[in-house]
Amino acid sequence: MESTAIAASPQRRPVQQTVLAVLFALSASHLINDTLQSLLPALYPVLKQSFSLSYAQVGLITCIFQVAASLLQPMVGFYTDRQPRPFSLAVGMTLTLAGLVLLSQAASFHAILAAAALIGSGSSVFHPEASRLARLASGGRHGFAQSLFQVGGNLGTSLGPPLAALIVVRDGQRSVLWFTLFALAGIMILTAVGRWYRTHLELTRGRPPGPTLHPHAALSRRRIGWTLAVLIALIFSKYVYLASLTNYYTFYSIAKFGVSVQGALMRLFVFLFAVAAGTMIGGPLGDRIGRKRVIWFSILGVAPFSLALPYANATWTIVLTICVGVVLASAFPAIIVYAQELLPGKIGLISGLFFGMAFGIAGIASAMLGKVADHTSIFFVYHVCAFLPLIGLLTVFLPELDRPASR
Repeated sequence: MESTAIAASPQRRPVQQTVLAVLFALSASHLINDTLQSLLPALYPVLKQSFSLSYAQVGLITCIFQVAASLLQPMVGFYTDRQPRPFSLAVGMTLTLAGLVLLSQAASFHAILAAAALIGSGSSVFHPEASRLARLASGGRHGFAQSLFQVGGNLGTSLGPPLAALIVVRDGQRSVLWFTLFALAGIMILTAVGRWYRTHLELTRGRPPGPTLHPHAALSRRRIGWTLAVLIALIFSKYVYLASLTNYYTFYSIAKFGVSVQGALMRLFVFLFAVAAGTMIGGPLGDRIGRKRVIWFSILGVAPFSLALPYANATWTIVLTICVGVVLASAFPAIIVYAQELLPGKIGLISGLFFGMAFGIAGIASAMLGKVADHTSIFFVYHVCAFLPLIGLLTVFLPELDRPASR
């Protein structure tokens, strides 16, 4: 994609129209960002063997990575709501690049933890501002824009395991250096996006905002706070269960079905690809039928599949994880847009809070699940986590903020 095409977009079309060039650039950079970040959990079987790690240590790596990827996000979003930084996205990708270099050379557990912290920090800088830009370029198609942005990340997450299986498992830890080429490409794309954003800021500086009516205007501050608490509980149920699959599905497959490391990584790829498909479905569907209906379907609808998963054979496990991935992932674009519409003046803060919370909850859950697996078994973890989607019943307390599209 030519950077000039992106930079010229604000002059050729108003922001009320969907700027697809920017959305596709954000999706592509999200794909690169999350491909690079998914290398870390994909490498767990290799690192566990090379450094003789326990499940608890594996969980700690994830905890450090995802806490670093979560704590900064609300602060970044809060700051950029007031002081936009068009090139902060490229800075975030540079942090990820530094983490990859350190990971490829790490000779100790502590060096792995430091690399995980750098990679997580890159994600923390990237997500809030990228989500804001997706909304800015959406032309009012907020669910579509959020899904297109997020599906790039989900596709990237799904690509990490097969790439790790084909390159890193075969050639060793130092081959992680090859992936720095992706990071360099991401920096170039995000620099071009930054130019578009800078041009847009210059064109709109000093313009008075138009009148906007929000469907939540009658909600009290207390009701808004309660609604945010329900959304946080739904994020908790979604991401703790996703953590059990994303970080321990390979170990579960190897222990229960005796598959190879490469075979387990390919199973993980299939699941993560299903997550990407569900993400692309959730946003546009929310634009048409309403966010709350999508949240109902996604969070609670996954329960039959999660409850059946611990009892399934090898083939049905693959089928059930595909169903889990598609249904569960459709919720996140709807939840993000729902929260943004609840507090429309704080897009960066809300994006940072919910993306950060997703990473943070998943990281803490991963460490806790690793401890549980060490003291019981990996199979027990999957029996317990199967009940988490039932928290989706809390969706009944969410107010209606939008009306389904009539078209």
